[in-house]
Amino acid sequence: MESATGPPFGTSHPLCYHDSVLRPLRRPGSSRLIRRIVVAAIALLATVGVASATQGRASWTLGTVLRNMDSEARDFHSLTANIERTKVTVVVNDKSTETGKLFIRGDNMRIDLAEPDTRTILRSGNNLYIYNPKLGRVEEYDLGKNRALVDQFLLLGFGTSGHELEKNYEIALVDEEALDTRKVVLLELTPKSDKVRDQISKIQIWLDESDWLPVQQKFFETGTKDYFIIHYTSIVRNAKIHDTRFKPHWPKGTTKVKPQG
Repeated sequence: MESATGPPFGTSHPLCYHDSVLRPLRRPGSSRLIRRIVVAAIALLATVGVASATQGRASWTLGTVLRNMDSEARDFHSLTANIERTKVTVVVNDKSTETGKLFIRGDNMRIDLAEPDTRTILRSGNNLYIYNPKLGRVEEYDLGKNRALVDQFLLLGFGTSGHELEKNYEIALVDEEALDTRKVVLLELTPKSDKVRDQISKIQIWLDESDWLPVQQKFFETGTKDYFIIHYTSIVRNAKIHDTRFKPHWPKGTTKVKPQG
């Protein structure tokens, strides 16, 4: 990390998208706020997973998939999973990957990254915290009125009803596939919001047919061939997660910073 007004991870970090998104939070009203918030949301997660497509017509209809999502969302409370986060920059043939553990309960989310660098990202209430134990430092950002937009990406598919999905996206049912030995349905989502679509042209989401939770997500950046892939394994639905997991408690001596413009 740099100074309180600089990039959270430093511009040399292969995943420095956090800076490009969080910086506008320091300057409310920035014309590029929506772009950076969207990128920040999806940049907190991601992974490489290769689906084995059947290339056949799916046996599900879109209406049935959305109704199943409605039903399952009513009983969704929490989740733990392993994640592998990958950002692919096509023009320079660069691939950057991080791995860790994901915890979700309600609208709270925590990601404990282990490789290649230890880091904790905590979304609690209107606040986003980024803790770097190597530097003994935590940065806190106020999501404010952008909270709903961030959640649209961070919590996409986790307790999301089919009705909610339809409000924000044009949806197409693409296929049935096999991924991680699971039977999944692949949906393609096109954002309805012009501001979002200016930055994210489409999203693909692979839903497990057994519980209608995401196994994988893929975000395509508008105007480039670059993309994020988010892959989830060892998923435990409605896991018991202690309250302290979502509390912003850091080791004694940690430097706390609220970056300002």
